[in-house]
Amino acid sequence: MGALLTKNELPVEGRTVLITGGSKGLGLAAAQQLAAKGANLVIVARGQESLSTALKGVTKSARNPETQRFHSIQANVITAEACSRVIAEATEWNNGHPPDIVWCCSGSAHPTLFADTPTEQFQTMMDSNYFSCVYMAHATLNAWLRPTSKPAITEEGEATSASKPARHIIFTGSFVSFYSFAGFTPYAPSKAAIRSLSDSLSQEMNLYATSRPDLPRMRIHTVFPATMHTQSCADEDAVKSDLTKSLEEGDQILQPEECARKAISGLEAGEELVATSLIIRAVMASVLGGAVRGGFWKGLANTVLGWITAVVMVFIRWEMDTKVRKWGREHGPSGYRKKD
Repeated sequence: MGALLTKNELPVEGRTVLITGGSKGLGLAAAQQLAAKGANLVIVARGQESLSTALKGVTKSARNPETQRFHSIQANVITAEACSRVIAEATEWNNGHPPDIVWCCSGSAHPTLFADTPTEQFQTMMDSNYFSCVYMAHATLNAWLRPTSKPAITEEGEATSASKPARHIIFTGSFVSFYSFAGFTPYAPSKAAIRSLSDSLSQEMNLYATSRPDLPRMRIHTVFPATMHTQSCADEDAVKSDLTKSLEEGDQILQPEECARKAISGLEAGEELVATSLIIRAVMASVLGGAVRGGFWKGLANTVLGWITAVVMVFIRWEMDTKVRKWGREHGPSGYRKKD
């Protein structure tokens, strides 16, 4: 039983991991930590200069620098064509084998009040957060399901691929995937959509597990990072209203390295939905619905926690609604404090 409880469900040593948004923030921190565990890394980002700098840092983190390999690809992964190109280039670099693990970390946020948001930002949020995941997952799954090379054959004539470690697609959600509030309306739907994508794709993988036993198992996960000290966070604060900032007071803030460590720990434990803070775990438990709950005991714990959180959230919503109404009376509809 102890061995089962400590089994690593995300072994990476000697395997190839592709991370979009890998030049900064959570993506870079995850790449460095996975390199320290022995993984080969392909990092993807839009800026070549930031990619080059990031690749040096990832290379320095290598556990086995004499055998591990590292590569970067410049791409903006908001189109299907770009994602297909990234997977094709990574596969060619990886000696004809697609990446074993793909982690979608790229994305952006524009936290402004709905009526004040430029309409083009709604499309931008869906492109950079949701469709970047959809297209990358689509390209990855097609590469896995229609490989260009055949798996090895045993003497009995059966493929050995099914005995290999599982392949993984990892999305990146947000606290607002579960509970949004004033100022995050342009952003939250794109992150909620990722959670829905993750749940439905997770079930689809059962189809391939039984119909394609020659292939390694394929698993779907979503990581929900806490607020992090990053440049992206600073950029968000530059457009965020005072009202939204006041509603965020008390939010747990982590360094990207700590957030990545918690995310990887959850993935290694086999979690499909990975919370990186206590408040995210509590709120997530209250809205799990039909999501995989991780076995009987973990599922039971999540269910009980969800009951408690569901009651608490009634009061949290009441408190936040009260705060917003009070803000409107005192400061008006702009979301900013009145200047004396």
